Amino acid sequence: MATTADFRNGLCLELNNELYTIVEFQHVKPGKGGAFVRTKLKNLKTGKVLQHTFNAGHKINLARVERRPYQFLYKDDVGYHFMHATTFEQISIEEHLINAPELLKEGQDVEVVYHADTDTPLNCELPPFVEMEITYTEPGVKGDTATNTLKPATVETGATVNVPLFINSGEKIKIDTRTKSYAERVK
Repeated sequence: MATTADFRNGLCLELNNELYTIVEFQHVKPGKGGAFVRTKLKNLKTGKVLQHTFNAGHKINLARVERRPYQFLYKDDVGYHFMHATTFEQISIEEHLINAPELLKEGQDVEVVYHADTDTPLNCELPPFVEMEITYTEPGVKGDTATNTLKPATVETGATVNVPLFINSGEKIKIDTRTKSYAERVK
């Protein structure tokens, strides 16, 4: 058992017989009445985000989860196939459990979150940033760096990302996997 004082981003908890992870939380101490904690919770099975308010000091059940390192192998009609980094055990994960499946490329290292009690995969997380090569985009024009205008670009996995006008085909860029957006050019 834990209390609201133990809240932190990424903490997994059990609420109404469902597993949730804390996306965001805020302790609030109003001038009148007791303190409380506002949270945004993400359901690990459905992926839906809901808002919930706990009274300060409320006891919660923590869910035991393990993060295991895996490497992406390939995708087929069964699902996405991964190999454990140390035991070489292979597993298959459905697409809805992966946070950015369109940015997965062969050999990509990921973390698979398992529920420790039932040993079932809950979700698959890519690293915060991945490097991709642009396979196609409209050619950039010299001097197009003054504005914040973006253009679509297709990366090596087939995903489309909006990039600044000065980025050309064949260049490598860094993509934020949480927002699926351009972060910077890789030199």
